[in-house]
Amino acid sequence: MKNKIPRKLLLGFMQIHILIQAKKEPFFGLWMIEELKNYGYQISPGTIYPLLTKMENENLLKKEVRLINGKNRNYYFITDEGIDVLTIAKEKAMVLFKELEEV
Repeated sequence: MKNKIPRKLLLGFMQIHILIQAKKEPFFGLWMIEELKNYGYQISPGTIYPLLTKMENENLLKKEVRLINGKNRNYYFITDEGIDVLTIAKEKAMVLFKELEEV
């Protein structure tokens, strides 16, 4: 069934999941790959990192490099704009869910 949903639509859903998690707490890319698996997404680093970069360029996320066990790791945080977008997405999703119940 996953193949029947257009990739662009799946990426939009993933962005919402990413914003939700970033609002809860900062995260790093590999953790997000595992987290998204809990929602049925099977993605690779080659998908997640360009998506995170895109979201950073759109000012939805900001990145901070942290030294963890002697290695630099990029942690992603939600921005004020990301919070605003997430709020709007939630409102739109609620309307959409009501519509879907009618189908």
